[in-house]
Amino acid sequence: MNAARKSLTISLCLFSSCCMGMSAFAQTAPAQIATDLPEAPAPVVATENAQLTAPPEFFAGFGKAGTAAQTQMPGVDSTTGVPQREATWRSMPGDFLHDQKDLWTFPIRLFKGHAVIPTALVVGGTIGLIYSDPHTAPYFRNHQKNLDKVNDVFDPMITTAEVIALPAGLLTAGYIRHDKREVNTALLAAEAYGDSVIINLAIKAATRRQRPSDVPPDGDFGNTFFNGGKSPLHGSSFPSGHATAVWSVATVVAERYRHRGKPWIPILSYSLATAISFSRITESAHFASDVWMGASLGYSIAKFQTLKPR
Repeated sequence: MNAARKSLTISLCLFSSCCMGMSAFAQTAPAQIATDLPEAPAPVVATENAQLTAPPEFFAGFGKAGTAAQTQMPGVDSTTGVPQREATWRSMPGDFLHDQKDLWTFPIRLFKGHAVIPTALVVGGTIGLIYSDPHTAPYFRNHQKNLDKVNDVFDPMITTAEVIALPAGLLTAGYIRHDKREVNTALLAAEAYGDSVIINLAIKAATRRQRPSDVPPDGDFGNTFFNGGKSPLHGSSFPSGHATAVWSVATVVAERYRHRGKPWIPILSYSLATAISFSRITESAHFASDVWMGASLGYSIAKFQTLKPR
């Protein structure tokens, strides 16, 4: 029975990791298309639903007027000169459905050879941590009192409030300062959170893993999958919802402000995500494999799906 459960667990890990291989697909697909086309200047076309993405060199020939035009183009970052995603309240429902379609159909692209290496790394890391969980989880539970003061700072309610406060604060500040980029960043962070949470909840419902804190003192830490109680969501440990949420939001903020003269923003964002994620292990709320999978989901979906130019 344990062998069957581990086999099914590995299959579920492979399925969930399919959603995180967007990186290779997003990066290799345009290059492959480019090699198949003859060399020719691409016209710059603007439509109602598409943004102009002409390179910075195009505008250089127009002097100050070209620089102003580039700054005003919502499809190009005025600092880096590369295509970027923008979001509005009106576009969010359609963008969310578009993201979900891409995420749930990614296994098809995986079977066609896209993103095999990054998916294998995530699956391999998850499986390795699952086999090590029975040895690491008892240690953290036995030494939980040594980190009481630290864990109090990362109480589940506090960390949830922190995750929500980040995009909410950006949204408020953006409207007060009339900063469209901050408003767009907040909307994209909310979109990334929604994108990743749906996948997270689906995996939780399928695995119903018991939390380390719910395992009896003399219980078996190696027999936790499909043993998380009657409810498919309540108490399910795999993957970590906090890790998924904080990494999705932190990745959007970090990537949106990268290379903009504020290197402390990505450092602070990823440091906060790492601290909150690790606290879930020290509190015995999650196994290490839960946090690894949750963080991988949040990071990959935010960076390679939500922020992908379209």
